[in-house]
Amino acid sequence: MTSALEHPIGPTTVDQWLRLDPPPDGSRLELLYGHLHVIPPPTGEHQYATVKLLALLEKAISAAGRTDLYQVPAVGLEISTPWRTGVIPDVVVLCGKPIGASFEAEQVALIVEIWSPGNRRADREDKKSAYAAAGVPCFWEIENGRISAHYLENGRYVREVWATPGNPVTIRRAAPVPVTFDPADLVL
Repeated sequence: MTSALEHPIGPTTVDQWLRLDPPPDGSRLELLYGHLHVIPPPTGEHQYATVKLLALLEKAISAAGRTDLYQVPAVGLEISTPWRTGVIPDVVVLCGKPIGASFEAEQVALIVEIWSPGNRRADREDKKSAYAAAGVPCFWEIENGRISAHYLENGRYVREVWATPGNPVTIRRAAPVPVTFDPADLVL
């Protein structure tokens, strides 16, 4: 049993979540199993890592000649209606043009979450479980410059890479195209 099935489903639907206005202070409003969660606005360090990562992904996608992949920051991701989950990952690589404000999991090649101290462990695990259950093929976690890159196998994420700043890596299986970088590039 995955952790996603251990949660009671709350009253809010994905359709209701999609109609909500974003918080005016830059916070992110996410829906986990029918319950609304307010995520504090990202820090400057968090946003710096996001911008650097978007540039790294753009370079790798271009080098691979992939014109069908698009890297975007902070778009809505609809996991499923029965699970009533809608989240806003930090970086998403889409398998098609990023038209609209939210996307279904089938349109996603890679999700990257840049964890901040304010992200609770339970929320992290819930999101990771939801991404796996929805069939998102690649998932990266970044925290304090450390990266853990995973690929989906038999409904579970398997780690391909664990790296720290100062140790360049190439991510192959846990990415839609090979990506080479030093995690130090993401840290101020």
